[in-house]
Amino acid sequence: MKKSAPNAYGISAGSYQNRDGAPRVRYGALAWRQPAEAVAADSASFAPTAWQAAAPRARQDGGLHHLGGATMGTTWSLRLTNPGYLPLAPARALVQETLDAVVAQMSNWEPDSALGRYNAAAPGTWHELPPEFAAVLDAALHWARACGGAWDPAVGALVTLWGFGPRPDPHAPHGGQPPAPDAIAAALRLCGHQRLQWQPAARRLLQPGGLQLDLSGIAKGFAVDWAARRLQQAGWEHALLEIGGELRAWGQRPDGQPWRVAVAGVAGGETLAVPLADGALASSGDHWHAFEHGGRRYSHTLDPRTGQPVAHALTSVTVHHAECMHADALATVLTVLGPQAGWDFALAQHVAAAFHTHPDAAHPQGLRRCTPAWEQCFDSSKK
Repeated sequence: MKKSAPNAYGISAGSYQNRDGAPRVRYGALAWRQPAEAVAADSASFAPTAWQAAAPRARQDGGLHHLGGATMGTTWSLRLTNPGYLPLAPARALVQETLDAVVAQMSNWEPDSALGRYNAAAPGTWHELPPEFAAVLDAALHWARACGGAWDPAVGALVTLWGFGPRPDPHAPHGGQPPAPDAIAAALRLCGHQRLQWQPAARRLLQPGGLQLDLSGIAKGFAVDWAARRLQQAGWEHALLEIGGELRAWGQRPDGQPWRVAVAGVAGGETLAVPLADGALASSGDHWHAFEHGGRRYSHTLDPRTGQPVAHALTSVTVHHAECMHADALATVLTVLGPQAGWDFALAQHVAAAFHTHPDAAHPQGLRRCTPAWEQCFDSSKK
């Protein structure tokens, strides 16, 4: 496809369309939905019970302007403090084109993305990665090594085997059938960041044969960071940007107050709302993507060490970090590690995290536990 000339943001818009000209908006089947209109205006809610389908919108209200769109199989939303009522079209274009660029580089749902081409490449071939892709891979490998492989970017074969990877209809229900043990063992032999031969200085990556990268646990967070950075460079000093539940805030609301965000917890349970003046939040959990078979519920979160979905008391983990990319990865790391090992890892790494467990007889609303680093960031007693 012929590429158009770069626009004012340094992105060739034509480069990030499918061959039929349609914009790339899919990233994965793990699709969130933007908050319902019923959510209180002073608190952006990303709690599980608040999510439902909603059309992208652009609304102006007292200097607080709202934009939205579609990307990565989900939606994005942007709240801008804009007392001067500056034109919003450039901000919308900046965000959408940045997200399209992330899809073009890192989507495993797009066979002609940089990641898709790597996954399909012949054994023994070297691939030079774009700078953004390389930065995400560096971060992914850092956390994969730090957690002992509890989260791993080279686990695509296992994700596909369990039915949570690319498929013709990303919104179709899961087939509901767990794979056979020998199939899991075969997939595990193709997985593992230890198989990667990565040359960071040259941004070159070797395809050893059959290895499938899956960056869905970190690329969306990077997309938030990249779009936020571009908005700030364009002069937007106060905003709250969210992509499929991962978000980053900077500056403040038009009334001078920090942004307030309701984070994920127990479905139907008490909401935890926090002020967010500058920084990112990302959540991981099993509320949204799972299937049942033989009386057992299978989460979409897989443990690369065993090849099995996680099965423990945690229902969600939310992480606060200066960068959404790291919050995104850490939320998944802690979810895989579980309530105790994840807690210990968070303490050792000084991670600001809120852990929520499934309801049980002793705790009908589930149990919330926040790390000291989280308590230092937020007053968690305020709802």
